[in-house]
Order: sequence, then C-alpha cells, then structure tokens
Amino acid sequence: MIRNDFKEHSRITVTWKDKEGKLRPGNFYVYALLKDAMIVRATDKDGLLRKLAFSDVLRVVKFQDVAPQDRYMIPDEILKEVNWKDRDVMVRYSSSPHRGK
Repeated sequence: MIRNDFKEHSRITVTWKDKEGKLRPGNFYVYALLKDAMIVRATDKDGLLRKLAFSDVLRVVKFQDVAPQDRYMIPDEILKEVNWKDRDVMVRYSSSPHRGK
C-alpha cells in the first residue's frame, strides 16, 4: 500500500504483517501519515501508539472518516517523524472526545 491510500484521523480495518511476518487483522485509528509509515493506535487491543509501515499493510478491509468532534487528539510534537526515527511503539495516554479530559 502507499501513503495516498490512507488519511489522517480515520479508522481502518486492515490485514497487516507483524515483525515475525505473520498476517494479522487490525483495527486502527490513524493519527498521522509520515514519509514511509503512519502513526496509529490499535482500537481493539493494547491501545499503544505504533508506527505502521505502509508496506506492512496488505489490504484495507474497511475505511471510515472520523468527524472533527469525535477525533482523538495527541500533541503534534509527539507525531513528528523525528520522534519516531528509532522507535516502533510508544505508550501514550490520550483523552477521548466528549469526556472533558
């Protein structure tokens, strides 16, 4: 897959390849698109921020835009590509929309 197949602030259901090469289903919220990867949060598992390479996504099963009032926000500084240069996973608490946090 390529960068143009994805959009920031969207929910996607995909088939992706993990580090061991196994195919996995995944539900993700897309925060940011980088040069060769995207920053996502798994919505059905651990909730960690991950750098998911576009080349690791084999198929998009479902795509859904997220309305502005329902978006999850993370400071822009965390989403910058330089912060993800040497890491694949980040633990980051994020407040949810409509919760006043």
